[in-house]
Amino acid sequence: MINLTIDGEQVSVPDGTNVLDAARKLNLDIPTLCYLNLEKIKYLNKVASCRVCVVEVEGRRNLAPACATPVFEGMKVITNSKRVLSSRRKNLELIISNHPFDCLVCGKSTDCELQKRVWEFSINTQRYTGERSEHPMDKSSCALKRDPNKCIMCRRCETMCNEVQTVGALTAYGRGFHTVVAPAEMNPIVTSSCVYCGQCVSVCPTAALTGIGYIQEAWAALFNPKKHVVVQVAPAVRVAIGEEFGMPAGQAVTGRLVAGLRKLGFNAVFDTNFGADLTIIEESKEIVERLQENPDGLPILTSCCPGWINFLEHQFPELKYVASTCKSPQQMTGAIAKTYYSQKMGIDPKNVVVISIMPCIAKKYEAALPSEETYGLRDVDIVLTTREIAKMLKEGSVNLSHIKDEEFDNPLGISSGAGAIFGGSGGVLEAALRTVYYKITGSELVDVNFTAVRGMAGIRVAEVNIGEKSIRVAAVSGLGNARQVLEKIKKNEEHFDVIEIMACPGGCVNGGGQPYAEEREEIIEKRLQGLYQIDRNSKVRKSHLNPAIQALYQEYLGEAGSHLAHEILHVEVLTPMDARMK
Repeated sequence: MINLTIDGEQVSVPDGTNVLDAARKLNLDIPTLCYLNLEKIKYLNKVASCRVCVVEVEGRRNLAPACATPVFEGMKVITNSKRVLSSRRKNLELIISNHPFDCLVCGKSTDCELQKRVWEFSINTQRYTGERSEHPMDKSSCALKRDPNKCIMCRRCETMCNEVQTVGALTAYGRGFHTVVAPAEMNPIVTSSCVYCGQCVSVCPTAALTGIGYIQEAWAALFNPKKHVVVQVAPAVRVAIGEEFGMPAGQAVTGRLVAGLRKLGFNAVFDTNFGADLTIIEESKEIVERLQENPDGLPILTSCCPGWINFLEHQFPELKYVASTCKSPQQMTGAIAKTYYSQKMGIDPKNVVVISIMPCIAKKYEAALPSEETYGLRDVDIVLTTREIAKMLKEGSVNLSHIKDEEFDNPLGISSGAGAIFGGSGGVLEAALRTVYYKITGSELVDVNFTAVRGMAGIRVAEVNIGEKSIRVAAVSGLGNARQVLEKIKKNEEHFDVIEIMACPGGCVNGGGQPYAEEREEIIEKRLQGLYQIDRNSKVRKSHLNPAIQALYQEYLGEAGSHLAHEILHVEVLTPMDARMK
């Protein structure tokens, strides 16, 4: 342990700690912009580029960045001297001198860390004026928007993209005053290796990176009397959207959200968990077939996360064969809404508009793929993030903290607890194992909890006994961890039977479209626990026992893996070139 003094107070911290984290142990709030430390996913951005966190260190001539200065025995630090405060203010003023002043219409307004710091320092005039760097806005994808003019070169997104996710889509481009973080050669994001996981958006302190919004398109559909507009809600949304209305992270507000969506004018409110259960029925059939009949096709990888599938296509195209051919729950729910549901309701599928509420920016990309269509119609027409639907609810004078619960509409609103845990890393795998066990043994599991595949650890491996057969499974979250596992598979260094990969660390609860959070890791864990609580409280906890799913097969699909099921619910994994936007 290292003993030091900060602003006259003694503190002891482990060797290797920086001044910033040592000060936080004393509840001293040193302002930052570029620094971000997420210990559980091993993400540390310490480029010290903003210099907003400078402090005085006794014996040093220059001010030191607290985020990148390690402590030493006997160190004496001052965090609030005249020199320190003057320097921090000047650095902030220099940053905003090359930053747009469009806060009223900015996509990150009130969530912008730069805006917050400027307000804290009472900066209300633009002290330094002159030339500003100008770069074209990039809206080449239908998922992710880049506004380089709002980039403050904190490099958080670059670290997340290259070191944590190992995607390599972003880098510092240019020199001097015109330097900006962008794809190589300032090419459009759609031509890069970007997988649209949205983790760069989650850590960007300004609006240099945001999701492309479709709020106005959603309102237009709702106000069109010729359209029958249905909405589906992903599992991770219900344990996060409450945060936008002052409720605790992880609190499930499912019934309130259903009621709120009805007040906005949706004709039917469906549950993506229904699609999750449907995915398990189709995917478990594939798993059992490969385990019993095609061991050369192992491992089988679940395909519910579009960010992960994009990563596979870009980085490991030779392993595409291992992915399940099932569409994701979002797409399955959309496809069933425009076939089975529209037939039952007597509505022309062309007049059915499917809107998805998702925690994920990659879902916008997925919905626009040419492969994600059924009989010439897009399965999902519009994808809104958790943040976007929160704005729509507020615009529609709906406060989720003061509204009574309502139930989802049938039949696409009935789901199991297995469908709920899809929102967390390990949840798809656990849900699949509950049904695979039944399909192989013919008997029902008594204890449905596969706790070994749960948690925030990036790679979780377990041996699971199903009857007399032992299978090796893995749950992986974060694409950097996925790379480690896939490299071992490529080199035949490790064998797995079933693998679940989610692009975002922790799973969909940490998606790029979820509410912004300062205490990020703590909040992600609370959201995860919220999903498992939904599962524990569910009367039905296995997908194959969902009565609405059973009726769907009896009335329409026939059986799992039928010709009709493949026509509507499956898709071949495409090459990166084929998977471009429409």
